[in-house]
Parts: sequence; C-alpha cells; structure tokens
Amino acid sequence: MTQDFSRRLFLGTGLAAAGTAVGAATFGGGRASAAPGDTVDAVVVGGGLSGLAAAKTLVESGASVLVLEARNRPGGRVHNIKSPRLGATLDAGAEFIGPTQNHIAALAREYDVRTIPTYNQGDSVFWNSGNGTRMPAAVPLPLQAETLEAGVGLGRASIDALAGFPVGEPWKHPNARYLDSLTWGQYSRQITSTPTGQALMQVAMSAPLSVRPDEVSALYFLNYIAASGDENNPGTLIRLLSTDDGAQESLFEGGAALIPIRMARALGNRMVYNAPVRSISWSRGRAEVVSGAGTFRARKVIVAMSPAISDRIRYAPGLPAARVGLTNGYHMGAVSKFAALYRRPFWREKGLSGQVYGNGRPIDVTFESYAEDRHILMGFISADAMRRLDPAPESQIVRECIGNFVDYFGPEARDFIDYGIYKWDLDPWAQGGPVAVSSPGTLTKYGPALRAPVGPIHWAGTETADYWTGYMDGAVRSGKRAAREVLGALR
Repeated sequence: MTQDFSRRLFLGTGLAAAGTAVGAATFGGGRASAAPGDTVDAVVVGGGLSGLAAAKTLVESGASVLVLEARNRPGGRVHNIKSPRLGATLDAGAEFIGPTQNHIAALAREYDVRTIPTYNQGDSVFWNSGNGTRMPAAVPLPLQAETLEAGVGLGRASIDALAGFPVGEPWKHPNARYLDSLTWGQYSRQITSTPTGQALMQVAMSAPLSVRPDEVSALYFLNYIAASGDENNPGTLIRLLSTDDGAQESLFEGGAALIPIRMARALGNRMVYNAPVRSISWSRGRAEVVSGAGTFRARKVIVAMSPAISDRIRYAPGLPAARVGLTNGYHMGAVSKFAALYRRPFWREKGLSGQVYGNGRPIDVTFESYAEDRHILMGFISADAMRRLDPAPESQIVRECIGNFVDYFGPEARDFIDYGIYKWDLDPWAQGGPVAVSSPGTLTKYGPALRAPVGPIHWAGTETADYWTGYMDGAVRSGKRAAREVLGALR
C-alpha cells in the first residue's frame, strides 16, 4: 500500500465515530470530507448498497473515500416511500431476504434492522388467463395435470443451472454459446408445448426479472438461478422463487432502506449528494471525476452502477470495445410496485396467503406485506404492463391495480385505506428495475468485461455479483469485491 495510505484525511477515524457524529443528519447537504482538488484513495460513484458496501470496506481498511450519489438520498434501488394519506412506510424497491443471503443479513444485524417473516400460510393463487387456482402456499406449482409439463420444464432448467454451472461466469459454461443464442422464451418453448406450461415457465422468469421471455438470454436466467445460493449451497429455482426457505422468506421491519440509510449516516461527510457524475478521466495514475457537486480526484474509482446505465458517464480515454458492447447488451427491466393498505388482512380470513402469480394484468405477482401495524397487499407491475402505464395518471394505476386485487382476493379489496406506488422506469437514476438483464449473445461475447477493471476504474453493482445477482445480498457482495480489488491495487 502507498506509504501514507492509512493516514490520509481520515486519520484515526472509523465508521463508529462517523456514525456518532452524524446520527441525526439529514440527506442532501453537508460539505464533503475532501474538497475538490484534494486527492483521495477512492471515489465511489453511486450510493446504493453496492457503493456503500465498497466505501465501508475501504474505510475500515484505512482508505480515504468519497461517495458521489446523484440523488439526495442513499440506497439506490432500495428505497422507502410514504403513503400519501397516512404516511405509512412502504418498500418501494428491494424488500425481501432469505437463506444464504448472509452479507445483507450481517449488515442488518450490525445496523440493528430486524426482520419479520413473510406471511405464507393458507393458499396461494395461480392466475392463468382470467382464472384463479388455489394451491397450498408451501407448494411451488399448482397441482394440476396441465401444469406437470411446466414442472418438468422447470426441473430441466434447474438441472441446467446446477450441472457444474460456473456461477458468476456463465460464459464459461460448456454450452454457453448455444444457451446464449436463445431467449428464455425460445428455451421454454423447446421444453414445454402447452400454453399453461409456457405461462408457468414465463412467470418463473418474469417474477424476479420483470421482463418478457423474449427480452433476456436463456444463459442469463440460468445463471440467475445458479446464483441463488452461496459458496456452500448451490442455487436452486425453488430457493429463488419460494417464500419459506426462499428468497422471499422475510422482510425488514421499518423498510429495507433503513440499512443503507444507517450505513450512509455512519459514513458521515464522506457522502456527497446531488452529485451526478458526468465524466471520469485518468492519466498518470490519477483519476478526475466531474460531478454536479464539483470535480474530485482519486487514485481509484469504483463505479457502483448498473451496467445498463453506466455508459451515461463519459470516460476518457474511452472504454474498451468489450465494455462498450457489454453495456449496450444490458437493459433494465420495467417495473413498479403498488401497495394497498387495509385495516385488516381480510384475505387471511378466506384462507389465502396474499400471494398470487400468473399472467394477470397489470399486476402479475403479489405478496402480503406489513408496516407499522398496517396490513398490505403488494403487487408488481412488470414489462409491457409497466410500459403501458408509465405515462398513465396515478388514479388510473390505482384503479387498475385495485381491480386486480378484487379479482384475486374478492370485493373487500376495494376498501383500502391508503396506497403507494413507485415507477422505477421513470426514476432518472435507475431507468427501471429490479435488475439489468442481458440480451442474447452479450454474455458470451462480452461477459468478462462485466468486472474487468479499466485503468483505475473498478465495477460494482448487484449485476456484477457472483451469488445473488439482482438482490441486495449481491449488491453488498459486489461492493466488497470491488473494494478488495482497489485495496490490492493501492498496496
């Protein structure tokens, strides 16, 4: 490490001290720890979970760090909003946590954010072309003859994702070129033939990704399945889609955004808000980062952004062709979350879990949620349904979503007392969600560029994670990995 590495700017300070100093701070103001013109060890571009995890790791190792965040808040795609009438806290973005997501779980413990189990009793509903079929919430597929084919198809996908899959490096799969030549829709049609079977194959992918089956590479989603585990537990489709013992097992009391909020407060005036980065240039071992809050200099830069939008920054000298091809081949899913608050969980009285999945429109997947003694039905609006509603007034979205809830749970769904909605498509710093996906041909041509440093630039973001790509745990993993790269390069 450089000789004065551990002494620059933050000599003797740590996260605990920073947290004490700014425990009551609000976002959007304050002077950066390093003034423009100073040179820090690392500038982190993006104050989402990946950027915060990178900064935390660097600071704990004695590095001087600044985090430049375009918004006036931390968290990125992890965001709490308030309902308009009651001011109830709602998760607008990432919400759930489950087994093998150990990195986000450790942060929750460190910052005293508690979890509560997702309600998973009674029956769930499989909605197919206007008809609902009840099924035990613990069963991943409806027990019907016409869905057995989908079960076989999903089993085949699980086998393809488990058979020595190179997690995080899908381009190394022995059949990578073939699998990356197919969309998920094409792959599904090869192993299922009935409309119901194909509908289930589609929802298994669209539920976590919020894209159509013809928008994403089959290799990408097979890697997504394989990534739903950790170094000791292979990823499985059951874990990815399930509630009990799965990725939706629990939610955070007070909202998931409490974790990045408390992380950012602990980082104190290392956080710079309202600082969209416009350009990054470098020469002679130094980088210059031009942002809306000024120009900052650093030895290393971590760009903690989705690859689908990281090309909004100008880079000088330019990026390698492989990195350009990679970013061109990624795009964000189209998604919004709608939540309706109720005085009581009337669906439980009918023996329903509050969970629906299928091809309903505009909401295709629902869960029960809970906040501040209020019961919530939450649904995802995805893909074409979201794009149709992007320009729609909020009143229309509420009307259509409540209509879905009436179809799924009965007329009592009309008696909501408040609601919340957040259009990630129209968030200028996200441009969609929940995760960026790759088109066919991208991973096999350009995949190694996903994490490969370029000059002083290192890449983070949940899309760059090995395990739990697209989830909060993947974001934290990616930030830690990028920080380790930087620390190794600074030695």
